[in-house]
Amino acid sequence: MAKNRKPGPEETVAGYFSQLSHPLKEVVEALRQTVLAADPEIGEQIKWNSPSFCYTGEMKAFDPKEYKRDIVVFNLHKNDFVLLVFPTGAVVDDKTGLLEGKYPDGRRMAKFSSLDEVKQRTKDLQGVIKAWLEKVEK
Repeated sequence: MAKNRKPGPEETVAGYFSQLSHPLKEVVEALRQTVLAADPEIGEQIKWNSPSFCYTGEMKAFDPKEYKRDIVVFNLHKNDFVLLVFPTGAVVDDKTGLLEGKYPDGRRMAKFSSLDEVKQRTKDLQGVIKAWLEKVEK
């Protein structure tokens, strides 16, 4: 990497994961791969000091404070579970029961405690992401 060049999203994310020290690091990595596999137009970055995933395709113009590109962000503050925060998750009609909470700002959450849980809920998580992508204003 050149001396004065700022690292790109891929380098920043790779660096984050190489230094991650979390008891559920395998769960985090499995969730990361599950989210990225849901659609080729999902990108990753470090946002809000955490790995996050966003829609990278074409969209209608919008106010950046509306977070319309942001799909899901990791919350790794607890050691016994990994929390996925969907900043605009309320737009998804989740019939799987994966998303929890009804916050005034439209956030919804999904909690994972083990690799088995990730494997059991992969289809549900990818379904929620695909439903979210269908709401994107292109």
